[in-house]
Amino acid sequence: MSFLIIDDMDNMRRSIRAMLKLIQFGKEHYEAANGADAWKILNNKEISIDFIISDWKMPKMNGIELLSKVRASKKLRDTPFLIITAETNQTVIAEAAENDVDAYLTKPFVTATLEQKILGLLQSIAKPSPLATLLKKARLLREKGDINGAIACAQKAAEINNRSSRPLRELGRLFLLKKDMKSALLFFNKAIELNRVDVTSYHYLGQIYFAIGDIDKAISNYAMAVELSPRNSERAFKFAALLMEKKRLADAEKIFKIVIKNNKNDLDLLESVADACLEQQACGLAARTYQNVLREDPERWYLNKKLGTALQKNGKLHDAIEVFEKAIERSPSDIELLLSLAQSYLDIKMPIRADKWATKVIRMDPKNTSARTILDQCP
Repeated sequence: MSFLIIDDMDNMRRSIRAMLKLIQFGKEHYEAANGADAWKILNNKEISIDFIISDWKMPKMNGIELLSKVRASKKLRDTPFLIITAETNQTVIAEAAENDVDAYLTKPFVTATLEQKILGLLQSIAKPSPLATLLKKARLLREKGDINGAIACAQKAAEINNRSSRPLRELGRLFLLKKDMKSALLFFNKAIELNRVDVTSYHYLGQIYFAIGDIDKAISNYAMAVELSPRNSERAFKFAALLMEKKRLADAEKIFKIVIKNNKNDLDLLESVADACLEQQACGLAARTYQNVLREDPERWYLNKKLGTALQKNGKLHDAIEVFEKAIERSPSDIELLLSLAQSYLDIKMPIRADKWATKVIRMDPKNTSARTILDQCP
C-alpha cells in the first residue's frame, strides 16, 4: 500500500512515517503540509494513494475540507481516510461524520494505537457490514439512475440496523431526488430523532422547508446545522443570506461573523460576505470586512469604492471621503464614484468641494440629473 501523510508540522509527519515503517505498513509514503498540496498529489496520475492519514487543523485546506473533496470524487471516494485531531469536541465529530470519515484518532497517540486504528479500518473495508454493503449498493444504483432500486436497498439497510441514521438520511436524499418532499421530510426527521447531531439531515431539512415556503422551520434547521458544524462556510453563508432576506439582520451578522472567523484567509469568500452585508444595509460589518480584505490584499483596490459606500451609509462620512478619493486616483472617470464623493462633501457641509466633483461629472455627462441636484444645493 501507499500512504499519504498530511500535517502542517514536519515533526508530526516524520513521526507518523516512522511509526508506519516500524509496523511495516506502506511500501511508499508520500507527505503533504496541507490539504491543498495533498489534493495535488491525489490528482497526480503517476501516483496511486491507498490510504490517507490527515491532520484536521491545517492552513490553506484543512483535513475536513480535503475529506469532502475526496468523498466527492468518484475516483478517490473509497480511499480509506483517517483524521488525526487534537480536539474531540462536538464540532469535530459532527464535521467528520458529515463527510463520512472512516475513523479518527486523537493526539497524542502511540504506534500501537495507530496500528490498531489502521488494521480496524482495513478490516471493515475488506469485510464490510451488511449495512455498509447495502448503502454502497444504493449509492451505485442511484448513480445509474435506478432511484427505486436504491430506495429498496436503503430500506433494507434501515431494517437491519434500526439504530443508525445513515440509511434514513439516504432515504431522505433519494426521495428528494424523486421530488417527493413529504417522504423526504419524514426520513430526514427520523434520522434526527436517532441522531441529534446529524448535520446533513438538518441541512437538507433547511433546504426543503425553504423550498416549500416554511421559512421559520428552514431557519431553525439551518441554525442547527451551522451550530453543529460552523466551519461549513457555504452553508453558513446561505443561512445568513436567508436571515437577511427575512430582515433578521442582527442574527445574520452573527452568522457572517462566524464565517469570517473561520475563513480569515479566504479573501474571495470574505469579499462575498462584505458584498452581501452591503446589499442588505449591514454597512458596519461590510466596511470592517472590506477593510480586512484590503489590508491583506491591497491589489483589490477596486474594493475602495464599495468600502467608501459602506462607510458613507454607516454615517462615517469623513472616512468615506478619504476612501473615495483614494479610489478616484485609480478610477478618475467613474461617474458613480465622483457623485458619491460630491454627495459626501455636501453632507458634511463643504459645498465648494462638492461643487468641484459634481462639476467634473457634468463635464463628462452634461445631462446627469444627480450632479445637477448636488450643484443646485451648492451656494
